[in-house]
Amino acid sequence: MKRGRTREQTPDSHAFPTRPYDLVKEAVIAVIAVTLLTFGLAAVFSSPDEKPVTVATWSQADPADFTATAVTELGGTSATAQYGPPYNTAADGQKLGPLPLQTWAGVKHPIDTANDFVLQPLRQTPEPAAVTAALARWNAASADQQTKWTGAYSDALGKAPNGDPAKVAAGDYGPVPVLTARLLQLGQSGTLDAQLLAEGHYFQTDYTRALLFLADGSYLQDQARTQHLGGDQWGMMNETGNYPGQAWLWLYTFWYQVQPYKSSTNADALVWGTMALLSALLLLLPFIPGLRDIPRLTRVYKLIWRDWYRDHPTPNPGTART
Repeated sequence: MKRGRTREQTPDSHAFPTRPYDLVKEAVIAVIAVTLLTFGLAAVFSSPDEKPVTVATWSQADPADFTATAVTELGGTSATAQYGPPYNTAADGQKLGPLPLQTWAGVKHPIDTANDFVLQPLRQTPEPAAVTAALARWNAASADQQTKWTGAYSDALGKAPNGDPAKVAAGDYGPVPVLTARLLQLGQSGTLDAQLLAEGHYFQTDYTRALLFLADGSYLQDQARTQHLGGDQWGMMNETGNYPGQAWLWLYTFWYQVQPYKSSTNADALVWGTMALLSALLLLLPFIPGLRDIPRLTRVYKLIWRDWYRDHPTPNPGTART
């Protein structure tokens, strides 16, 4: 007589069908499959690897725009020179109604466009005698004389064929043509990128000055618009090329397409204020009378959960429970 349990005594472990299962094998297959899918989908759908726009590529591709921008930096008429905080005190900057937000923030990253973008890079580089003399002449001139030189040269560049500095009509431009021509050489050689990046620290990771210099010209904006990244092209939520962008940013960039945000000089502050208000309303929704009752009054939840309500009909209030 064999010892052991009878069928009636056997635990109910075989109440369901069973089959051999190798957890290690399945785990290895899953890891390999996920890895292949990750690399494959990343190669097909990942963000594009666009080459960065640098001062060197700008000055090489569009030397006329580079020179015209350098003149505005030298004369203090560029967008950065007249921006206000956090770079300078030339303007009050963005406001939210009567609140001067940028003025409150103050100048946290002081930038003197003439010195930081033009004169300092020229001083830091061993210069030919003509450039050294031009720097000395510029430094010895009054602010009014410097403004006259840069203004006259900027106007002359605008009238020259294709803005070519070599085709500028003769005039009293002081040392400006010599300074900007040398700066163009530094830009095309790549030296200016390194000088604008240098901040006296071991790790050079602050691209503020280089980006501001690029943004003052038209080359960077033209490159952005060809990739549908302009402000009026919903650029904040777009990606370069035909790649899908950040669709969840549509609400933020939407405000830039409608009035009064679209034409306002304080659009950034207005959009920020609007989004802050909407976020606060969403956060406080459970506590706002009227708004918090919308789901109950509209009964949208019954449409969403219609299957559950169909299978669980509400009992008649007059029916007594048993």
